[in-house]
Amino acid sequence: VQLQASGGGSVQPGGSLRLSCVASGFNFSSITMAWDRQAPGKELQWVSDISSDGTHTTYTDSVKGRFTISRDNAKNTLYLQMNSLNPEDTAEYYCSTPSGFRGQGTLVTVSS
Repeated sequence: VQLQASGGGSVQPGGSLRLSCVASGFNFSSITMAWDRQAPGKELQWVSDISSDGTHTTYTDSVKGRFTISRDNAKNTLYLQMNSLNPEDTAEYYCSTPSGFRGQGTLVTVSS
C-alpha cells in the first residue's frame, strides 16, 4: 500500500493550493478516503473524507466552504482544493485510508 501526497507549498493568506494523493497497492475505488493534517506541535486532525464513489463528502468545521475534496477513481487519485487559506491551515497534509494508513505528507505553509 502506498499513498503519495503532493502539491503543498508556501502561499500568502487568501491564496489557494490543490493537493493530490496518488494511491497504489489496494482497491482505491472501493473505499472511503480522507485528508488529515498535523500542524507544528499539535495533534493529527481529520480534515475531510469522501465516499468511494465521490458522492458524499464531509469536512471539519474550520474548512467548510473553503476546501473541496474530490477523487478520480480512474487515476487512483485523491484531491483537496484549498481556497482562502489562512495561517491556521499551516500543516503537513496526509491522505489516509479508513484503517488509518497514511503515506508521505505534503507541507502547506500559509504566511505573509
